[in-house]
Amino acid sequence: MKLIPEIREDVLRKSKERAREHGIVLPTIAQQKDPTLVPDAIKARLKSVGLWDLDPANLFRITWKNEAVEHGGGFGSGNWIEFPSALTGVDATIVGIVGKWFPTGAHKVGAAYGCLVPRLVTGTFDPDTQKAVWPSTGNYCRGGAYDCALLSCPAVAILPEGMSRERFDWLREIGTDEIIATPGTESNVKEIYDKCWELRQERGDAIVIFNQFEEFGNAIWHYHVTGSIIEEIFQGHYASGRRLSGYVSATGSAGTIAAGDYLRSQHPGIRVVATEALQCPTLLQFGFGDHRIEGIGDKHVPWIHNVRNTNLVAAVDDEQTMQLMRLFNEDAGRECLRREGIPDEVVGRLGDMGISCICNLVASIKTARYYDMDSRDVIFTPLTDSMELYGSRMQDMRQAHGPYTEHLADQHYGRYLQGTTTDHLRELTYADQKALHNFKYFTWVEQQGRSSEELRQLWDDDFWKQVFAEDVVNEWDRLIDAFNGDGDKQ
Repeated sequence: MKLIPEIREDVLRKSKERAREHGIVLPTIAQQKDPTLVPDAIKARLKSVGLWDLDPANLFRITWKNEAVEHGGGFGSGNWIEFPSALTGVDATIVGIVGKWFPTGAHKVGAAYGCLVPRLVTGTFDPDTQKAVWPSTGNYCRGGAYDCALLSCPAVAILPEGMSRERFDWLREIGTDEIIATPGTESNVKEIYDKCWELRQERGDAIVIFNQFEEFGNAIWHYHVTGSIIEEIFQGHYASGRRLSGYVSATGSAGTIAAGDYLRSQHPGIRVVATEALQCPTLLQFGFGDHRIEGIGDKHVPWIHNVRNTNLVAAVDDEQTMQLMRLFNEDAGRECLRREGIPDEVVGRLGDMGISCICNLVASIKTARYYDMDSRDVIFTPLTDSMELYGSRMQDMRQAHGPYTEHLADQHYGRYLQGTTTDHLRELTYADQKALHNFKYFTWVEQQGRSSEELRQLWDDDFWKQVFAEDVVNEWDRLIDAFNGDGDKQ
């Protein structure tokens, strides 16, 4: 498989000129992993730039290591929450890495960057004549539209009409060229694919579709950037006398879960756990359905999901997730948590978790219980976005269920935290992994134009070693440096 396409020099020259005109400098993957490598001129410029501003300098804030401030922040060692046993009910240490401090408030700007920039620096995407299309169930199209806004590239966002109002409002605010709402909600991925095929037939070469479910740039970015920050946090704060035993991630597009491939290269005994909604148990039992856990996708196995590296499937009831959302964010819920001995510092940060993040936390508790993990074990999970993106969902819950009371909070703490059990889990044997891999056939070969031979290649361990090889991102960085030229002096 050729991850670096042939370079189109004519398009590349135009794109370089465009970047100079707009003061655009591209960060390398090495700089996103280690912002100490960011040029001093960029760091100085960021002191007057807000985290969500449409300023090209914010491309350098596509990193897990942003300072946790909304304006003028620099870089640090990352942001994370350690969940105490009083909250989780397990002895294992569960740590969530916080995505709130990415531009747009979600880590998907990184996945989008990993898909878009390799095309930009090779000239295989031409922003003068083509629009970048971002099919998504939410945050990815926001990330892609934002990256395009910073890079002065036209963008088309595609997402289900039932997603939160905040997503649509924000896309309009940043001037996204086109916003297309497809039928359904979080679980209606096929409808998004159908719209992509329709656009291909209508517009041909006038668009480039960056499908996160099949773009290896998505998984490669997370392997190197998300995987490395987890390893750094573990080694710097948790390694003494303990072991990195688990990595829990909703599958979604299967980008974020690729960090588990990196972590296994450092910790061969780690359990990598894929999370999904119980109401749509695709990996659990080849099932289907609708659910309310925004941000995780379903009804198919993404092309870029290396299922050979997945040990356990954890399905989480969306009712559990939605009620914990209220427990973590309503006054009565927070008072309940304080009564149960959870420190104010932790209670005050629970709003840093969006809906899918709460799902990941529940799945982490299930994992710790299932594998009998103790105080020597550490589990990491991504907290991909925050409640700032789901205010309308809180309003919906209040309208549907009324005020949140002390009585409800006590019930939910007991039932949905302390009462979390090992139900709805599927530990994957080799045969199970291969069955899930073969399940890709029905989406990708029958519907999306892939070949059976390509599918067979995905089962080969050597294939993934090639995809995630350090040489790949080193070549990306070389091309980015060449694209920038003298841009880092601006």
